[in-house]
Amino acid sequence: MPKAPEGFHYVRAHLRRNPRPPRSVKRMSGWTVAGLCAGVWLWGQLFGFGEAPTGTSPAEPRPAVGSQAGR
Repeated sequence: MPKAPEGFHYVRAHLRRNPRPPRSVKRMSGWTVAGLCAGVWLWGQLFGFGEAPTGTSPAEPRPAVGSQAGR
């Protein structure tokens, strides 16, 4: 049997790649990120993000009926 190249070894007469060391930080998959975004969006649709109720907006000043614009 010939010698395996660097980074490979033989298993039952088949050439296999050597295992990599485990990563220290596990990455999130694209589906996990999409699920988190959908969850945040759904939470905002159902419960809101703490915005004020629509009936308690501050009173806006209205111009008088006799005032003229541009003068």
